[in-house]
Amino acid sequence: MTSDLHPSQLHQHLQMYERAKWSYCGSLAISMGLLFLGATQKPEYKPWVLGASVATLEVGRRHRQTAKLLQESLGDIDRASRVNFQAWARANTQPTAQLALTVGSIDVNWKPENLITDAVEYIQKKQKHVALVGGTGDGKSTFTQYLSSKIGGRVIVYDSDAKPDDWAWIDQADVIGRKGNFKAIDTAMGNDLKTLEELVELRGEGGDNAIAGRERFLIAEEFPILVDECDNSTHWIKRHAKRGRRYKQFICALAQNDTAENFGLQGDKDTLYSCFVLVRLGQFGRDYARTKLKDPQLEQWLKAGGKRRFMVDDCPCELDLSNWGTGSREQPETSGGGNDEVRSQPTAMNEYEQFILDWGQQHPGEVLKAAALNRATRLFDGMQPDEVRIIFASMADRGLGEVEGNGDRLGWRWSK
Repeated sequence: MTSDLHPSQLHQHLQMYERAKWSYCGSLAISMGLLFLGATQKPEYKPWVLGASVATLEVGRRHRQTAKLLQESLGDIDRASRVNFQAWARANTQPTAQLALTVGSIDVNWKPENLITDAVEYIQKKQKHVALVGGTGDGKSTFTQYLSSKIGGRVIVYDSDAKPDDWAWIDQADVIGRKGNFKAIDTAMGNDLKTLEELVELRGEGGDNAIAGRERFLIAEEFPILVDECDNSTHWIKRHAKRGRRYKQFICALAQNDTAENFGLQGDKDTLYSCFVLVRLGQFGRDYARTKLKDPQLEQWLKAGGKRRFMVDDCPCELDLSNWGTGSREQPETSGGGNDEVRSQPTAMNEYEQFILDWGQQHPGEVLKAAALNRATRLFDGMQPDEVRIIFASMADRGLGEVEGNGDRLGWRWSK
């Protein structure tokens, strides 16, 4: 009998088998030792020693049963050990072949088949609301500002943490809740519900023409906080999710988790997935690719692209929002047709790429290797050398420097 286990499972099963086998042997030895010890003890102590011996023997019996079950799944133990060693040897002695496959397929030539480059067009075609998920620094606010400037209608923002220069391009009267004013947000959400009912009546009497020009895009920053602080928030999101689209009242709710509870939809997960486009940024997008879509290649592609790459529902998206960074935000399209000049920006980079680029410009002509980079900064702690080389290749592919060598000798240097 031979094992059909994957090499990673094979290694784990072998480890568990060895532990169970030695634990059984150890328990048997201890039990026998306790029996001999009990023979020399006073009568009042013998029952306790005998009980300890029996208990230890029972533990050993269970470990022996575990070892038998593991042996059945492994088959020929000697052959399983050889297969495990061969897998380990391939993983640790052939980095060149692995790197060539990873870099070549993901960062140079490979692109997802269902890749989208216009998230706004996708959202508008779906005619759904937006649930935006991302951690701190993943670019939730940047993406939301970009989306609100493109999607049309009056923009209203509920943001209790808004700084003075946030949302500077929209009417400041429509930025509600600054300085933690949750009462103002709660009141405005209550008014939104009244507005929705009013639009229902108007449309019922005069059709779509009666509500023309009343389109709105409502943005709720950090929605879990609003759920805790604002009584109207849960009713607000449920009501707009189910009826708002028909009356051009679109909402965008932001959270740091994609559970229904975080969006005030406890026990109503179907509403989240049927009425919202889920945009997952940063680690949330990579986790979704790995755990839900079972696509490790897509996960690595997302990781190599930094903030430019994320998931929109089940579709990977690549979107350069470098013009929307702090202090260099693109002026949004307006109904007035303004001709404000838009400042051009370089290709968007994540923090890893920015560090590499800065190093290269400070050391012109020098080749940077993964090992040297890990010694130079703690930023790359926990990142494997192959992952660093993937970043090198990705930057070179976008015209940011050039790579030299191949396999585990691959390095990067700055070139204009």
